[in-house]
Amino acid sequence: MQRYFVAKEQMNDHMVLIHGEDVKHITRVMRMTEGDQIICSNNADRVCLCEIDRFEDDQIVALIVEDLPSDSELPVFVTIAQALPKGDKLDYVIQKGTELGAAQFIPVQGDRSIVKWDGKKEDKRLERLSKIAKEAAEQSHRSRIPSIDSLHSIDQLIARKKEFDYVLFAYEEEGKSGQHKKLANVLAEAKNGVSLLFLVGPEGGFSAAEAKKLTGAGFIPCSLGPRILRAETAPMYILSAISYYFELER
Repeated sequence: MQRYFVAKEQMNDHMVLIHGEDVKHITRVMRMTEGDQIICSNNADRVCLCEIDRFEDDQIVALIVEDLPSDSELPVFVTIAQALPKGDKLDYVIQKGTELGAAQFIPVQGDRSIVKWDGKKEDKRLERLSKIAKEAAEQSHRSRIPSIDSLHSIDQLIARKKEFDYVLFAYEEEGKSGQHKKLANVLAEAKNGVSLLFLVGPEGGFSAAEAKKLTGAGFIPCSLGPRILRAETAPMYILSAISYYFELER
């Protein structure tokens, strides 16, 4: 069943008002009519089964049939901080990362990031990424749309360390060292409800200077196994491992 996100003020005890692009999607793409059912989420704490009551000039009025359980979110709050990769790989990370349960994404300008964002176009880029996250959240029946933060430097990301219970970064050199820190070791210490920030590098990984700065700031260097993963594959590995550990293994 098709799912749509609405603002809290668009949902009351009895009905939901649907605005904007979702109106076009319901009428022109899905070709729904009065009596058809949809699922609506207020992107916070409520998911409802609704029935379309009527179509107005610029909105759709849907009556709430029943509240539904909201159990599609990971039991831990995962933020993926992704150093800018080439091409449209960040789109892929946002889309698939949303499907796999990430709660937040932070684009990061890394030393080895070939891509450089034009500050004048950043708002449009973030708007596009937010749309990708919204569509992926609807498709995967998420209860919440992940947030997309503005572009950060490594220093700005480090400054936010206290917001999270665990801060880690994927570092292939860690697998070659004598102190091999596996992702499973970190997850074994974590409990439901914690927040994890996981920083992933661009093509070429992190520079030695970045790794030293991150480690000195308390970020945990973490190996993702014996194989070297692409920049856009690493977040999928991380989220899949977290999902397995917290949703299936426990």
